[in-house]
Amino acid sequence: LLCTMVWPGHAGLVDFTDRFLKTIENQWGVMAVPRLQVWQKLVKNNRGEASGGIKLVNTFFNQVPYFTDAQHWGQTDYWATPNEMLASFGGDCEDYSISKYLSLKEIGVPIDKLRVTYVRALNLGESHMVLAYYATPDADPLILDNLIGDIKPASQRPDLQPVYGFNDEDLWMGGSSGQKGGASSVRLWRDLLQKLQKEQQM
Repeated sequence: LLCTMVWPGHAGLVDFTDRFLKTIENQWGVMAVPRLQVWQKLVKNNRGEASGGIKLVNTFFNQVPYFTDAQHWGQTDYWATPNEMLASFGGDCEDYSISKYLSLKEIGVPIDKLRVTYVRALNLGESHMVLAYYATPDADPLILDNLIGDIKPASQRPDLQPVYGFNDEDLWMGGSSGQKGGASSVRLWRDLLQKLQKEQQM
């Protein structure tokens, strides 16, 4: 099943205005702004450098402390923008994966090489989200995961069972047609895109 996603036009994911940074500081504290600026520098310094950017982006976001949505946002399921994740200095697997995806897209990695992927983490016995990078359409994808620091091919991650994935353009459904979370994930993705658009208008 393919489902077209709509990415709003924007001036740039890390083109922060003074007004926006002041809002971030007022909401999250003085240390939130430097975290966003480090991310801004990472993205701008690595534009056009897909291979190096993948490792740097993965390492950068994996430094953010892990919290469940219930702990961090007081909600069962909340997808944060990269700005929210870094400003609040916390996130869960969806936030890591989406922030990496959006950062690599901003660096210049074509979206057809990237797929935010829901998996079953077999060792944990629970649903999980990772980012998959496909060098070619039929390649063994590299998996960017907050559970481990190393980026490994999917063939070396037997602990992860793919369920479905998506990017800006498509949604790929796999596994059981009754997989819980499919429809709600599309809604949460659209909600996140709307939040991004509002952030970039500040």
